[in-house]
Amino acid sequence: LSPDEDGICSGRYFSESGLVGLLEQAAELFSTGGLYETVNEVYKIVIPILEAHQDFRKLALTHSKLQKAFDSIINKGQKRMFGTYFRVGFYGSKFGDLDEQEFVYKEPAITKLPEISHRLEGFYGQCFGEDAVEVIKDSAPVDKRKLDPNKAYIQITFVEPYFDEYEMKDRVTYFEKNFNICRFMYTTPFTMDGRPRGELSEQYKRNTILTTMHAFPYIKTRVNVIQREEFILTPIEVAIEDMRKKTQELTAATNQEPPDAKMLQMVLQGSVGATVNQGPLEVAQVFLAEIPADPKLYRHHNKLRLCF
Repeated sequence: LSPDEDGICSGRYFSESGLVGLLEQAAELFSTGGLYETVNEVYKIVIPILEAHQDFRKLALTHSKLQKAFDSIINKGQKRMFGTYFRVGFYGSKFGDLDEQEFVYKEPAITKLPEISHRLEGFYGQCFGEDAVEVIKDSAPVDKRKLDPNKAYIQITFVEPYFDEYEMKDRVTYFEKNFNICRFMYTTPFTMDGRPRGELSEQYKRNTILTTMHAFPYIKTRVNVIQREEFILTPIEVAIEDMRKKTQELTAATNQEPPDAKMLQMVLQGSVGATVNQGPLEVAQVFLAEIPADPKLYRHHNKLRLCF
């Protein structure tokens, strides 16, 4: 605000009661949006003002709203839905400035990939003509030389919020893992000969981490990607990651409050039965049958044994 601008400070919001009014509106909207933890943060600013004015009627109302917010946190627990995220890449000169740009889209809670895919295809189909738009179905890196220059290509990939291990120490609650997030990850399985999936001993994985310009939730539901990092996991590292995941799932299922026998049974069957991908026995036979001669690989060998 520039103070010499006429009338700027005499507006109806530019007063204590105006500020309180705006903050109360914000708290209501946060509450409607299911972000109950932020309601508390907003009222932390309002309460001292009300206390200074000894406005007990409003204080009583504010505290009852706070109680509602805290009750919602307790009652809804893990059932709260904070959104689903997708990475969308645009390729083709038809897009103009959007060409080769990547965005992360935040979609309502349980949005499936076909839904967003259908919506974007329809939207850009209206812009460029239905025949001119094509959705790239995989998440592999796009080679622009292989694309038809007269078409507009959209690549859509499901992404999950990503945190470093040190961040996880601070992000304990379900809310903290879904609020103020700007890094996302997706994985692409591949083998050296170009197929996406192969035997355990040849299964590599590419982890791509994207950083967005602003943190979600944001005013807009799509935000530019400003940085991408890639990590290649070797077959034994892929096996370690899978085994760790299984162990975490088992721990979660065994320590669930209240206990859920069905859930435990499902996790156990998924851990032991080798139906879809090769089970733990196969992993052990492929990677742990002999001690590797290369000392660099020995660390991974040890990690995998610890996982077992």
